[in-house]
Amino acid sequence: MMAMKKIVECVPNFSEGRNMDIIKQITDVIESVEGVKLIDVDPGKATNRTVVTFVGEPEAVCEAAFLAGKKAKELIDMTKHKGEHPRFGAMDVCPLVPVANITMEETVEYARKLAKRLGEELQYPIYCYEFAAFTPERKNLAYVRSGEYEALPDKLKKPEWKPDFGPAEFVPKTGATAVSARNFLIAYNVNLNTTS
Repeated sequence: MMAMKKIVECVPNFSEGRNMDIIKQITDVIESVEGVKLIDVDPGKATNRTVVTFVGEPEAVCEAAFLAGKKAKELIDMTKHKGEHPRFGAMDVCPLVPVANITMEETVEYARKLAKRLGEELQYPIYCYEFAAFTPERKNLAYVRSGEYEALPDKLKKPEWKPDFGPAEFVPKTGATAVSARNFLIAYNVNLNTTS
């Protein structure tokens, strides 16, 4: 009998919804990771934001998410970003969702490991929210992202806004990323059937 594979979903949002070439380069690095299945790419012109959904075993998914964040940092310039959706970074949010044979606690561990790697290797501010939050206030994404990208230079000077990982400094081109472990949002439940 085979051990049941642990499966997580990752639903990163990128602050680019118009330049399909940039989006394609990001999804290409996600698909380059063995064992990761890209399920959905949903770009929005008005929001200038793309929601990407992929699934796989936790290590592979975290690797793909890291590479996507790295590629976003390389290609997206937040100093030029305009869009209707609240945002504060190139890879704006990066939630992990437990899908099969994995607990929320385990998913939190993976999310925090991913957040740490993004912050340390890519050297920009990372905040953890929802189940991955280290403090009660930061559970709420709207709170973490309050003031959006434009507020980051001031927020990062304040001790109470020290990022969970990465430097407490404003990186104009990249902004910040919020990483979480969370449950499914209703909007994504239609994709559940495709993970089998």
